[in-house]
Order: sequence, then structure tokens, then C-alpha cells
Amino acid sequence: MKIPGPDHPITVTPEPRRVRVIVAGTIVADTRAALRLEEARYPPVFYVPRRDTLADAFVPSARTSHCPYKGDAGYFDLSVAGTRRPDAVWSYEAPYPAVAAIREHVAFYPDRVDVIEVMD
Repeated sequence: MKIPGPDHPITVTPEPRRVRVIVAGTIVADTRAALRLEEARYPPVFYVPRRDTLADAFVPSARTSHCPYKGDAGYFDLSVAGTRRPDAVWSYEAPYPAVAAIREHVAFYPDRVDVIEVMD
């Protein structure tokens, strides 16, 4: 486990705007309780509480990955309206302490969903 610091900063903050994710015309996530994770030079990522997702659309994937700063990630395919988007979603079930706030949240690859809307 690596600790975020000046060479690799990570911040997790509440996102005050509404975040909505759409796939094949179906809203798969809609929340006003998203978290915005900013990590080093990567684009910001919105983490959506699981309670604000369309759980039936999430199909566990065999894919896993490890981040030395966040921990082990599991992935989900999205299956909506006859459309399947492989490994479109990820989640850290037991994130490291520095990012513990993202527990029980999921994030979406922007290029594997139709749109991630951020609205006032």
C-alpha cells in the first residue's frame, strides 16, 4: 500500500452537482451524493453510491485490478435493454484508508457508457 502524497496526490470530495449515467437510453445511476476523486494527473472520476444505481443492470465480471493507492478493484459489465458493456464499472470493496470514502460506491468508464451527465 502506498500513501498519497505530493508526488501522487489523491483527494476525495463530495460532488455538489447531480450525476447521472445513461446506457442504451436507460438511467443506470442517478445521484446527488456522488464523490469526486482526483488522482495525480488523471481526469476526475465520479464515484456513485451503490444505492443510487440500477443494481439489476450490473453483472459481475471476472476482471480485477490492483491500485497501490486504492486497493483491489472488482468490475461489472452493464447489461441494459439488450446491450452489454463489458467491464464498464468498477468498485473497491475494501479500499485503503486514504480513500475509504469510496467504499460502497461504483465508478464508470466514460467510453463504455453513453453519457455521464453532471448537472447543477
